[in-house]
Amino acid sequence: MTIAEFISNEVNANEVVLFMKGSPSSPACGFSAQVVRILDHLGVTFKSHDIYQSEELRRGIKAYSDWPTIPQLYVRGEFVGGCDIVTEMFRSGELQQLLSAEHQIVHSS
Repeated sequence: MTIAEFISNEVNANEVVLFMKGSPSSPACGFSAQVVRILDHLGVTFKSHDIYQSEELRRGIKAYSDWPTIPQLYVRGEFVGGCDIVTEMFRSGELQQLLSAEHQIVHSS
C-alpha cells in the first residue's frame, strides 16, 4: 500500500481525521494544539495521526492535500483546512454546522 492509499483509506474510513504534529494528549506545536482544543471543546471524536512518526506520512499528507502546512483536518473524506481555517470556521459557527449533531459527529453534553 502506498502512502497516498493509506491516507485515502484513513480519510475515507473515519468521520473526522486530524493529521497533526504530536498527539491530542501531547501536541508538538501550537497550531496542532489549537485544532485539538477546538475539536475537544465541540466534543468531536476524531482519529489523529502524528506526522512525526513517519517522514513518508509527513511528505505524503502535504502531497495528498496539496496543502503545505500541518495540522490538516478532514471531515467525511473532505479536506477542511489547517489551523487558521479551522479557527475561523469555529469562530463563525461554520465548523459547528459542518460537525452538527444531525451529522452525528458533535456529541451533545
